[in-house]
Amino acid sequence: MSYNLLKGKRGIIFGALDEHSIAWKTAEQVHKEGGKFVLTNAPIAMRMGQINELAESTNSEIIPADATSIEDLENLVEKSIEILGGKIDFVLHSIGMSVNVRKGNAYTHQNYSFTHKGWDVSAVSFHKVMQVLYQKDAMNEWGSIVALTYMASQRVFPDYNDMADNKAYLESIARSFGYFFGRDKKVRVNTISQSPTPTTAGQGVKGFDGFIAYAEKMSPLGNATAIDCANYTVAMFSDLTKRVTLQNLYNDGGFSNMGVSNEVMESFMK
Repeated sequence: MSYNLLKGKRGIIFGALDEHSIAWKTAEQVHKEGGKFVLTNAPIAMRMGQINELAESTNSEIIPADATSIEDLENLVEKSIEILGGKIDFVLHSIGMSVNVRKGNAYTHQNYSFTHKGWDVSAVSFHKVMQVLYQKDAMNEWGSIVALTYMASQRVFPDYNDMADNKAYLESIARSFGYFFGRDKKVRVNTISQSPTPTTAGQGVKGFDGFIAYAEKMSPLGNATAIDCANYTVAMFSDLTKRVTLQNLYNDGGFSNMGVSNEVMESFMK
């Protein structure tokens, strides 16, 4: 069921890789709600995924862009406004990468050139995206910018590695830049802290199946799915949330407020 919540709205969606991506699901839900958008990802990621299929099914165009490159982002924003026929109403930043995780480097044995690369891609890219949008006055008033995060930014999840630091930095950027975007442009900026979700990137984290099983037992409503996150993001893009900004919003079935659950306790008492 759709409600035309995004009818007439235009946006940019970063990070759709394949049908398991939250960004992919979000694009599908935005399309159902009447929104128009440009899809973008790094050229190397696009070669690994099936983004052309998503573009076809949602009547969208693709603009390749390295989100760490100001030049690429400026081109992306300018072309998006041209293609969509006006300023931007919504942006989804769904980008994250840790070379240390990919290479199996423990948090206590970082390769710092890898650390810097992951920080730039996963966190600083969000600042770069917003800086380009801000400086080009590319967002409509009451627009909405959302980045996806995970609560390892707030609590210890040992095998989440340097991605935990990246997400903490990402959330700080959302608050700091969100102040200026709200004050000067009437644009809101938020992060959504999602349950562990079996995306292609997520499954690269050591012990990820254990993450999911534990969170499922801890959460009174169970883990939020990629579709749940997509629907929440649609709500954040809509006019129904016009004065929600600077928030880290949990979409995790209640996990973030739990100390322990009966289900988890029972597993230790057997």
